[in-house]
Amino acid sequence: MNYLRSLLRSAWRLGAFLGVISLALLHAAWLARAERRLPRTTRCARWSHRWSPRVRRCLGVTVELRGRAPDGGMLICNHVSYLDMLALTAATEMVFLSKAEVRRWPLLGQIAHAGGMLFVNRERRADVADLGPAFESVIEEGVVLTMFPEGTSTGGDRVLPFHSSLLAPAAQHGWAVTPAWIGYEVEGGSVENDVAYWRDMTFLPHFLNLLGKRRIHAVVHFGEPVRNSDRKALARELHRAVISLSQPCQEAPAVAGAALCAGD
Repeated sequence: MNYLRSLLRSAWRLGAFLGVISLALLHAAWLARAERRLPRTTRCARWSHRWSPRVRRCLGVTVELRGRAPDGGMLICNHVSYLDMLALTAATEMVFLSKAEVRRWPLLGQIAHAGGMLFVNRERRADVADLGPAFESVIEEGVVLTMFPEGTSTGGDRVLPFHSSLLAPAAQHGWAVTPAWIGYEVEGGSVENDVAYWRDMTFLPHFLNLLGKRRIHAVVHFGEPVRNSDRKALARELHRAVISLSQPCQEAPAVAGAALCAGD
């Protein structure tokens, strides 16, 4: 019976998700013409912020925000799932930096483009260096630029060391960089297996399984902005800050604390 309920829930949510995404992409195309005088990054960030609550509702995802979200500069966060972007956009308008292959993914690539996502090939150092002007453009528009400096996702039970190369423009220009930590609770499942998208998981089976979960709750905890002219020192300081932001969940009630901190 539980399996049947999960299957029906997954089918209903998939239909709702595809319907909402279709409308959202049509709206993005309309905005590109109707608001073409507005800077593209600002337009895309507003579009994402406007549509993310509808998408979260389709997926059964709720978000709890702690601390103060930035109103500009850069934001860095640990990376657990493709849901991270939906959770973070609950706080404010922002655009994301992602790996280059996302641009070629069916449907998700279109969503990423509509949301103003910047893409980087981490294997090519020149590609990373060339992003400096694009970063400046986003910051100058007053839109938050968000990235996941671990370079990969985890099971939600740890924060990997941060790569400092992408923080070089922030160190050079003295931009404020806000740390954030994200964790999840999932009803009737485990964060490690059902929410985290890592290891050798395949998107479609993972997504369909996730849609069958009754409720997924995300907690986003924002810290205080950090500045440092040394990119490596900046990376270390931000890494410590993100780990620190994850600690309060250990003081929560036993069930919630286990779900948020241990990933199950």
